Amino acid sequence: MGRTRARATLTDVAKRAGVSVATASKALNSRAEVAPATRLRVQQAAEELAFYPNVLARGLVSGNTRTIGLLTDELTSARFAIPVLLGAENALGNEQMSVLLCDARGDAIRRRHYIQTLLARQVDGFIILGDANDLRQSLTRDIPVPVVYAYCESDNPGDLSVIADDAGGARLAAEHLVALGRKRIAHITGDDTYRAARDRAAALREVLDGAGLPLIGDPLFGQWSQRWGRHAAARLLSAHPDIDAIFCGNDQIASGAADTLRELGRHVPDDVALVGYDNWEVFATECRPPLTTVDLNLEQLGATAVGQLFAILDGETRSGVVRQPGRLVVRGSTVP
Repeated sequence: MGRTRARATLTDVAKRAGVSVATASKALNSRAEVAPATRLRVQQAAEELAFYPNVLARGLVSGNTRTIGLLTDELTSARFAIPVLLGAENALGNEQMSVLLCDARGDAIRRRHYIQTLLARQVDGFIILGDANDLRQSLTRDIPVPVVYAYCESDNPGDLSVIADDAGGARLAAEHLVALGRKRIAHITGDDTYRAARDRAAALREVLDGAGLPLIGDPLFGQWSQRWGRHAAARLLSAHPDIDAIFCGNDQIASGAADTLRELGRHVPDDVALVGYDNWEVFATECRPPLTTVDLNLEQLGATAVGQLFAILDGETRSGVVRQPGRLVVRGSTVP
């Protein structure tokens, strides 16, 4: 049997680069006191020798492991959790940091176990990832390193939370419809136990009040589904046949509403303009016509959470709520 090739050491790298071991260490750890040309020479030597620093050992010396723990309760809610996770992972990768992901699946015992496991791995900080942009119980008292909440809001105002701006997104949708000259606007949305549904409905009403326009009927709360969108649109048109716009709480509802409008002979957007929410492309782009909708900017939300965590790791004191703005994506359901 052949012998396993010996792993290169920091001494080997220093020898090849023609520097001291201390200088090689500083160069590989991006210390400022190393000249750029020397740093480049050391990095090239490390690459040629396939030298990879021992992260755990370096963590014991420096007091950090350049690793972040990411804890979620429901990764199966992939529509929202995965884009936030991707944004966070990309931002961490840009800083040559790693992420350890744990899914507690809504189980308190599993959650405590993962917190202890991540702390045993000496992570530098935590990101707590939510699945509904809603209020959740703070976990910070059990975690002795910096914590940022992403796509959820801690119930402890002393924590730092980064959430999607549901009210701001609804305002974008409402202002768009008003700017198009629509005057009889109605609202179909999801379950009112979700703060997002309540916030979007309230923001729509505020914009309409400011424009001197009524909300046609009460907001119709129901399921976040196409079936509810079809049923609610039929109910709405029966009671208010003269509506000229519908703002829907998500793209699934809007897609269902579009089906009903088409079946009843109403042309979108000529007769009724239609706006969704979430920019879920499988619904928004496949709808007939394609949906104008609000994009939550979830990947940017994840990156923002990482930026906030870096600031805390650098010694800044941060708390409260950061609202990540969305953007309006205009398609054929409002503008022909």
